Amino acid sequence: MRIYLLNPPFVPNFVRCGRWQGAAARSGGLDYPKWLAYATGLLEMEHSVKLVDAPASKLDTVDIINDVKQYRPDLAVVETNFSSLGNDIGVTQKIKEACGAMTVMVGPPAARFPEKILGNEGVNILALYEYDFTLLDVAGALEQGLPLKDIHGISYRENGRIIHNPNRDFTTSEDLDQVPFVSSVYKRHLNIKDYYLSQTLYPEVQIFTGRGCPFHCTFCSWPENLMGRKYRSRTADNIVDEFEYICQNLPEVKEIFIEDDTFTVNKNLVLDVCRKMQERKLDLTWSCNARATLDYSTMREMKSAGCRLLIVGYESGNDEILKAIQKGVDIQQMRAFTKDAKRAKLTIHGDFIIGLPGETKETAEQTLKFIKELKPNVLQVAVATPIPGTKFYEWTKENDYLLVDNLEESIDQNGYQKCILSYPDFTEADIEHYVNKALKEYYLSYSFIPVALNNILRKDGFHELKSMLKSAKTFIRYMMECSKEDS
Repeated sequence: MRIYLLNPPFVPNFVRCGRWQGAAARSGGLDYPKWLAYATGLLEMEHSVKLVDAPASKLDTVDIINDVKQYRPDLAVVETNFSSLGNDIGVTQKIKEACGAMTVMVGPPAARFPEKILGNEGVNILALYEYDFTLLDVAGALEQGLPLKDIHGISYRENGRIIHNPNRDFTTSEDLDQVPFVSSVYKRHLNIKDYYLSQTLYPEVQIFTGRGCPFHCTFCSWPENLMGRKYRSRTADNIVDEFEYICQNLPEVKEIFIEDDTFTVNKNLVLDVCRKMQERKLDLTWSCNARATLDYSTMREMKSAGCRLLIVGYESGNDEILKAIQKGVDIQQMRAFTKDAKRAKLTIHGDFIIGLPGETKETAEQTLKFIKELKPNVLQVAVATPIPGTKFYEWTKENDYLLVDNLEESIDQNGYQKCILSYPDFTEADIEHYVNKALKEYYLSYSFIPVALNNILRKDGFHELKSMLKSAKTFIRYMMECSKEDS
């Protein structure tokens, strides 16, 4: 069977597979189509597969239709996100009209809006939640002419009716060890130089070592709409095997980013990976997401094994807000963690959100003060966006704080985040103002100069400098656009 997997065209540098909202990065970065790539690796074991990333390749819908006509797939898989859903349904319709293939839509909205999506005749099937093994079953059934009724994890149209099959169980740790290395998929299908993260050295690759997040942050989409709460992971040997594959087959890669929600949740696994990397004498740089509860001794071992950077979700500088979003970490723990991370000589990418439940001008100012106290090497400040399926979304709906019904209005014409909620004492304009204020006051102040110098005086400082300059160019352009809108 011939299968075409597509990250469809939309606004430039649009990231559909973002952790909690599809948007274009203010830094100009672009993620790999990670989940589609994992599905590609599985499907390639039994079928002929083509993976196309339209945003990365700068392809428009006309380009895609011409490509589809030439490839002539039997099955077309299209990824979507809440903020690009209408566009993606339209692209899928055009693909079906162009080649007559069966079409499957994947991504977080599939779990929340099946009737809306399947109401369009261009979409035949939805693969809900974690979809790579589901797609393998769908492709096998279609190739053999078997009915879809026995495949768990899908909804579909049949004879004018929408049918919802039982949900599929999430993958197990054993399953994850059987999935081909996503880095090998990148090598075969994509140009790694098309992808860039503001916090990593360039070029980079993004991989998962595990799936599922056992924590309960109320705003996060992936655990609710994609991969569940139960944490499962690949074995340390399998993870290090992929690191070794990258060293040998993608020598131009400067850094590996581990995309797991919380790679550090299993301390024994982290230490085992570090030990095996050192035993194999793998000289490479890597980074990962971490919770602000990680201990100093583990960070020190990670640093010795090549870890450069930790992305940390601090979210807020106010303990009451942290409690409201069920973060499970308080300000004092964050201070201690940051001190230990700097002592271990790890770079910190700090993530913050303005507009979470309980936010006021006073708490926003506390967050800005906390950012300046922590002095992260890289700062990200996001507009709080309620995503369907999350407790945050339900809370904003129940209290009439949500300004729109359509999440496609959560981004502007350039794909950047746009505020879609407003509180009685902290409005939509206040939220956007404090996001921009936090970024400007941090990055455009003299106090950031020592932080920047610290970044570029490290190992790989030249590559750090190139990344900083690339991000700065896009960020300054974004801030200029904001200034025009304010005036």
